[in-house]
Amino acid sequence: MKSLLKMSWMEAKLFLREPASAFFTLVFPLIYLFLYGAISGNEPTPMYGGQRTIEVAIPSLTAVIIAMAGLMSNTMTMATYREKGILRRLRTTPVSPLVVLVAQVIVTFVMTLLGMVLLVVAGRLVFGVRFTGNVFSLLAGFTLGSLSFFSIGFILAGIMPTVRTAWVAAMVIVYPMLLLSGAFFAVEVLPPFVQKISSFIPLTYIVNLLRGLWSGEPWSSHLRDVAVLVGMLVLGVGLAAKTFRWE
Repeated sequence: MKSLLKMSWMEAKLFLREPASAFFTLVFPLIYLFLYGAISGNEPTPMYGGQRTIEVAIPSLTAVIIAMAGLMSNTMTMATYREKGILRRLRTTPVSPLVVLVAQVIVTFVMTLLGMVLLVVAGRLVFGVRFTGNVFSLLAGFTLGSLSFFSIGFILAGIMPTVRTAWVAAMVIVYPMLLLSGAFFAVEVLPPFVQKISSFIPLTYIVNLLRGLWSGEPWSSHLRDVAVLVGMLVLGVGLAAKTFRWE
């Protein structure tokens, strides 16, 4: 436990010192929220079940944070550690691979949660956003979605040979997801053929789940979303364990 706490504290400081990770997790979603709120009009619309556009944007932008943290931050951090020999040096210490992975997950999860909290606070203070769901239910959905995507990031970090290839692979995967999943643009406003494609995008299921829980829908209305995310998590953890490499 002591080594886990020390590793987590070190990872937290490194995360905040890395401009790209901190920006895309904590700042970029806020910028997008303010732009979205300024141009959307924010009137209740039947397309969103009587919700305002800005209220739909917050859970969607939370999915953006999860994707960026899981597929960009985790991937780049672990790939960098391996390429610079940090993992190789850790291998000679009593620190186990599990401690390294868990510390990274803890820090990334906390920063991702902080990103969501900043969105909610900003939305409430600036746009008067209403939350009609259950806090604990939303947090559970957030946790499931985060862990499922974190596992994908660890897989990429394990199979990509260099930091550069890991970065390219992460961008190739994450940006189409953001555009086609409803994270940036609600699926309801996308062309029908794009809506069909979105059903094959993993991030779509996080967007659907968080939007539903945000508006107070029960978990029973999102069994498909939950099943996909749980499957991703189980498969991802297994593959991440097999692909983890010290060097």
